[in-house]
Amino acid sequence: MPVTRLRRAARETVSGLPREFWWLWTSTLVNRLGAFVATFMALYLTLDRGYSASYAGLVVALHGLGGVVSSLAGGVMADRLGRRPTLLVAQASTAVFVAALGFVHDPVSIAAVAFLVGMASNASRPAVQAMMADIVRPEDRVRAFSLNYWAINLGFAVSSMAAGFIAEVSYRAGFLVEAGMTMACAILVFVKLPESRPGPDRDESHEGGGGGGDVRLWTVLRDGRFMGVVGASFLVALVFQQGAVGLPIAMGRAGFTPADYGMAIAVNGVLIVALQIPVTRLIQHRDPGRLLIVSSLLAGYGFGLTAFAGSVGVFALTVCVWTLGEMINAPTQTGLVVRLSPVRGRGRYQGVYTLSWSLAALIAPLMSGAVIDRLGAEWLWGMCAAVGTAAAVGYGALMRRLPKEDETAAVGARAGTRAEVGTA
Repeated sequence: MPVTRLRRAARETVSGLPREFWWLWTSTLVNRLGAFVATFMALYLTLDRGYSASYAGLVVALHGLGGVVSSLAGGVMADRLGRRPTLLVAQASTAVFVAALGFVHDPVSIAAVAFLVGMASNASRPAVQAMMADIVRPEDRVRAFSLNYWAINLGFAVSSMAAGFIAEVSYRAGFLVEAGMTMACAILVFVKLPESRPGPDRDESHEGGGGGGDVRLWTVLRDGRFMGVVGASFLVALVFQQGAVGLPIAMGRAGFTPADYGMAIAVNGVLIVALQIPVTRLIQHRDPGRLLIVSSLLAGYGFGLTAFAGSVGVFALTVCVWTLGEMINAPTQTGLVVRLSPVRGRGRYQGVYTLSWSLAALIAPLMSGAVIDRLGAEWLWGMCAAVGTAAAVGYGALMRRLPKEDETAAVGARAGTRAEVGTA
């Protein structure tokens, strides 16, 4: 009987989604299977190249700065040029720059190419999220976002374990593998995905609030309720970034190898692959405010517990705690952003939301490297607990002003939120 229920739950989870979603899902999976740079950049610079933690933090921050630049540009491109052209340009450019990163040696050149990698790779995020909102029915979006996030972490779990051992042989091989996989994604997008951008005849009303008319970037920045969500998201992102920045540096300083870090951080992907879908089934109809508060506290105190870790097993246990927060936060947060976005402004709204993560990717490395170098890793983990608490307080205040889910669903239904998927 339990097996039968599991099979039924799995069928219900994947059924009813359009074919275009699954091609986009496949593109995401292929991309993440080749991920290497974001996970192992800090170890590459400190262990292979012998640079300081501060320099590694600076380079990773420049990678994040590239993402800041392209977040807004990618959102505008997705609305003006279309989702498909934006994905093609972003993914093909990422492949070229990642390959180049494996062959540059000068510190200035490494920093410059890392900036270009961050700029190209992040430009695709608003287009992916906007396209997913275009082609999936409102009632299926949380499920669709969870499945996409599941694909990201399935790829991450596999690539983290494999890349940890690849790094011990050749970091350059890792860069080339990621370049090849990313180019494969660009080809997949070109061949299989039609354009989904809503036409000029579509209703432009908010799904989660009032307001129509032409959506400009300034309009997004003046949307106080939405920008409050972006601010709280930034605090949470600042904490989650430590899994890719603070954690590898701290483990390296403590004498652990790249393979040790790969095994510990792979727990994050494995848990999400195993539990993201059942967790989503439990949370998809619950109060988003409470979910975001709980996820922020789990993130902050999960990283806070890292201060007490002294073995790979204990590091893995702390990863379990903040991973649960991540599983709750990701679909809840992304679904909330779509509810607050007007139909024809989805690219711009997703771009500004992506900006919160890009800014965190810029600031977190600078903060992590400086704190570890000057104060020690224990101070970094204590700061994570404080920031997670601040994010929880922010979400608690913000959610009191949000309309109830049934009200936003009614507005979304009147707006006709399912986009027509046309040919490219």
